[in-house]
Parts: sequence; structure tokens; C-alpha cells
Amino acid sequence: MNYRALAIIAALIAAGGTISYLLQPPPAQPGEGAPIEQVDIPRLNAIQKSGEALYVASCAACHGVNVAGKQGIAPSFVNIMYRPKFHSDGAFYVAVQNGVRAHHWPFGSMPAVEGVDSEDVSLIIEYVRAIQRENGIE
Repeated sequence: MNYRALAIIAALIAAGGTISYLLQPPPAQPGEGAPIEQVDIPRLNAIQKSGEALYVASCAACHGVNVAGKQGIAPSFVNIMYRPKFHSDGAFYVAVQNGVRAHHWPFGSMPAVEGVDSEDVSLIIEYVRAIQRENGIE
């Protein structure tokens, strides 16, 4: 194969990648979407209450009150997709630090969350997992 053909193929691949990137849905933005799930709330211990406060301050604008999600904005964590066996605690740390490209939901990509450190994420996870357990997501 000659260099001209290789250059044309490389240009086509690059153009395809650019088009694919441009066709991705925009990142989810905070907003007023209806809750996706009906959520039962457990009695929270002190650690989980700390996580709840951090969740409300950093996550609820998109993921909704009590991790119920918001229609058209962001998914609920009261969903078997987010059970610990499928999305480990490590996935939460990565999502907060790096963001997540949309891969199994129709909400667009999630940007990194500024101002939330790993200790905060640990507390948020405690809160999320308590709600998941209360709602049969284990």
C-alpha cells in the first residue's frame, strides 16, 4: 500500500472519530427533572448523614434527592445497574475525579465534580449504599 492511500485512510479514520465525538450527547446539566425512582429512606447513622449532606451539596442537583435520579438529567443510584457487584465503590471515586463518558444511560456524559475529595466520596458512598440496601439493591 502506498503512502497516499495510508494518508487517506488515516484522514477518514480521524474524521470518523471526530464525527462520533460530535454526535455524543452533551454532558448532563443540573436541572428540574422528575424523580426516576420512588425511594424508601432508611434510618441513617451519623456517617451516612454526613454523606447525605455532601451528596445534597455536590450530587443532588443532577442525581436527585435521595439518589432517585432526575428524568432527562442523570440516573438514579437505586437501580440494579449501580449495585456494588456491578459498580464498585471505586467506580464512584473515578466518576467524581474524572467524570464518566455516557455508556449505558441516555443522559450524556458526567463531568468531573470539582471540590469533592476522596474522603467526601467515601462518605457519599456510605449514604448511597445505605439507600440502596433499603431498596433491595445489594
